[in-house]
Amino acid sequence: MKKTIIILFILLLQLTLIFADYRITRGPDIGEIYFIGPTVTEPAAIYHSIDFGETSTCMDSVNEVESICADLTLGSLYKVRMPDCLYYSDNYGQEESWIFRTAEGSYKIFSGRNEGEIFKGVSMGSNDYGQNFNNNQCLGLFGFPIIPEIDSQESIAYTIVSQYGIPDTLWLLITYDNFETLEIQNVYNRDEFPIIDLSRGTESGELYFVTSSPQTIFHSTDYGLNGQYINEFNLGLDYTDLVGGRQAGEVYVLVTYNALMHTIEHTYIFHSIDYGRTFTVYHSFSKGEEPLVANFSSSLTEGEAPFTVQFSNYSVGEIISYEWDFDNDGIIDSNELEPEFTYLDTGYYSVKLIIHDQDDTDEFLREDFIHVTDGSGADNYELEIRNYKLNNYPNPFNPNTTISFEFSNEQNQQNEQLQIEIYNVKGQKVDELAINHQQTAVSWNAESMPSGIYLYRLSIKDSPINKMLLLK
Repeated sequence: MKKTIIILFILLLQLTLIFADYRITRGPDIGEIYFIGPTVTEPAAIYHSIDFGETSTCMDSVNEVESICADLTLGSLYKVRMPDCLYYSDNYGQEESWIFRTAEGSYKIFSGRNEGEIFKGVSMGSNDYGQNFNNNQCLGLFGFPIIPEIDSQESIAYTIVSQYGIPDTLWLLITYDNFETLEIQNVYNRDEFPIIDLSRGTESGELYFVTSSPQTIFHSTDYGLNGQYINEFNLGLDYTDLVGGRQAGEVYVLVTYNALMHTIEHTYIFHSIDYGRTFTVYHSFSKGEEPLVANFSSSLTEGEAPFTVQFSNYSVGEIISYEWDFDNDGIIDSNELEPEFTYLDTGYYSVKLIIHDQDDTDEFLREDFIHVTDGSGADNYELEIRNYKLNNYPNPFNPNTTISFEFSNEQNQQNEQLQIEIYNVKGQKVDELAINHQQTAVSWNAESMPSGIYLYRLSIKDSPINKMLLLK
């Protein structure tokens, strides 16, 4: 009985990841998207927008639709209904235009790379609008594929997998032959990097990851080997799905809100053209009282003093006033919608936004959100690279990596007490390794350090700063 409960829990966890995905898809044109949302009378419908989600048209009321996707053919749309039945429309998903294709394979569908190309899970692929499918061998696949995605480059694809009996680990697998063979690209600790979504960008090797608690966006340009923190959301709304757009840096996030047994429902499209750092919000559907949720960010969060920051506000609700505290000292610094503020002193600054409607208040605090440097030393992450060379291998690593370095004898003689300085992503020094003129490399043991990105540099003025990734 206990084993049965554990298996059911794992299946529910996996289904939660699955059903949180594939509710929005890019169309072939810039600004064109399809998404699933409620209507006034029906629980779900397929909507079509050609202006980034600012306005949308209800194409078809649908029941039990699990996922949708579009390819590069104008008007082409696919949907999967329970149990795993694939349908195709050549008329933008209009009612009565759907044609049944197959009930085989997964209910996870993804496409958009070529006209007529559609994947049904990792095991099936079609190049003729789903009329005929090839069965992929999936050599090297293990565990349960929960989030598949294709790359912008031909034949490259990915899937996030979990494995029964190892609940704390997720694997990113990559394929270079459309799921014929797969290999491990990266490994994640689920507690530290709980991935719930994956989407490609416009360039080969470009991926967006979304993690939960809170919903956070990461961006990779090296096929998932490394991910850069981009942004995170206030938890007042329900994250539903993310998809990369047709332009460089373009991201769509489908966000929903429902309450009181769906008597209150709202659908929002968050649209970004700077990789998810800032957003414009479109309120695609409204039924009942609107929620009040504070959200903000900035395209730039780090710079030299004096550092001027332009804040982007994408809060939702019938807001009547804004209160900004740019250093979280309890003093309101601005009541503007999207203020600009100049930080004069170095350090980390937490920023709080408080919003009000007629009855309620909501706030969003982003701790250590702004980092102001003095333009020298370890605080400057964009130092000019001169005659110093740094590298480490392996990267990613666990728990040891070897840091190699190279500099001229003259530089060495001028710096008799050299060190490798190691910092976390907040700029805090976590270790230092002494070196001498006879060495060209030094080993770092990170057994006591948490997983994540670390920065390292030589203790020489203007030494470049390199990154390395510790995965446990």
